[in-house]
Amino acid sequence: MQPEIKTAMSSTTSEVLKTEEAICFIKERFKSRLARNLNLVSVSAPIAVMDGTGINDDLNGIEKPVSFQIKGCNGNRVSVVQSLAKWKRLRLRELEMEPGRGILTDMRAIRPDEDLSPMHSVYVDQWDWEKHILPEHRGLHFLRAAVESIYDALKTTEKDLSIIYPDLPPVLPDKIHFIHSEELLRLYPGLDAKKREAKIAQRYGAVFVIGIGARLSNSEPHDGRAPDYDDWSSLNEEGYFGLNGDIILWYSPLQTAFELSSMGIRVDREALERQLEIKGCSERRKLLFHSLMLNGDLPECIGGGIGQSRLCMFLLKKTHIGEVQSGIWPDAVHKQADAAGIRLL
Repeated sequence: MQPEIKTAMSSTTSEVLKTEEAICFIKERFKSRLARNLNLVSVSAPIAVMDGTGINDDLNGIEKPVSFQIKGCNGNRVSVVQSLAKWKRLRLRELEMEPGRGILTDMRAIRPDEDLSPMHSVYVDQWDWEKHILPEHRGLHFLRAAVESIYDALKTTEKDLSIIYPDLPPVLPDKIHFIHSEELLRLYPGLDAKKREAKIAQRYGAVFVIGIGARLSNSEPHDGRAPDYDDWSSLNEEGYFGLNGDIILWYSPLQTAFELSSMGIRVDREALERQLEIKGCSERRKLLFHSLMLNGDLPECIGGGIGQSRLCMFLLKKTHIGEVQSGIWPDAVHKQADAAGIRLL
């Protein structure tokens, strides 16, 4: 029995090592291509920010960040970041980045309110990027160009990976399809937002859903968005609200829509005022970030986040995100994975 056990263990260990090597390749290749395509420079990022500054993100507005006191800072409370959208805008100003250039960083976050699933973990790792733009760039043409640059990095990484690992052939379509969330609602009026995403993703393979946060004709937003980073309330040149959106892919192994990135042109003063009012949180105007924004002291920008483990999961065709990241899972998930022959890291 001993030789058989040793052989099985070696085989399993070999597969895990192969996965780890592939993860490293994907992350290095994608990050390099993304930085080149969007003209970004890598910078370091915080794991936590001071409470009471308005710098941390609220995501959908209901998630509670991990918060704790720091003895060496007079007991002041800080919160683990949920994303870096507002911090990046401050950093652009501090670095005096000229229009057309931006920053790229590795973001690590803990989201304890996340509903665990094969694609969702409490641990979040993503590439956060932000780019200084001019006021005249606030339009769909510029947003689409940024999406296509990201998609090019994705396609190139997929192609390069397939050369090293022939058992992972490319599956992404040549181009990404663009559709506004209102158009998507009219196309599938009897479905909820997630099912609409699945339908359009399956149809095109890769889509960018524009306009997430504002109410649609059914009186509901496609999905929630905080009021103080993406501009989801400005009327765009196509007559719909929103200068933001999500990159969504069709994922055959799980037969589902697969959100890879949330991004958009960020709020200007008018959009911030309007969205704070819409969300009923105008009191935030007094916070550091918001007061700087309203005083015109922050640069116009576009930015977003791209899931690192998500990208690795997609390209390696894994069925659980725990196969590409070391996460925290309940015993029931570990038992289900073992029964299915899935090795969680």
